[in-house]
Amino acid sequence: MIAREIIHTCSNVHVARAALASIGGDLAARVLDRARGANLAGGAFVAHLVKDFLRRAEDEEWDGLDHAAQGADQPILSGLRYILDNRLERAASATIYFGGRRPSLLASDSVFSRRCSQ
Repeated sequence: MIAREIIHTCSNVHVARAALASIGGDLAARVLDRARGANLAGGAFVAHLVKDFLRRAEDEEWDGLDHAAQGADQPILSGLRYILDNRLERAASATIYFGGRRPSLLASDSVFSRRCSQ
């Protein structure tokens, strides 16, 4: 299953950094911008997003990942693109605030956020 391979390889910081460089363009720029905001290197941030997808993705999101990779010339990069878009979109829709400030992306949509908002 290609989804398993994407998660396995791209959750490695060094592979994630190289994959992000291969993707390039606007998506890579958005990811790097968010990584800076979370005070992380690009590869570490991508690896975090991949692991977050593994832990939190719904069945429809897994189906979307399979669909994105299926038949692609570079299925791992296509699948990673899907994961990054998906996780950035979810983080952008987070509206949880602590003490008047929005938490970092790492805290958004996480167990930490849900526990603190109770």
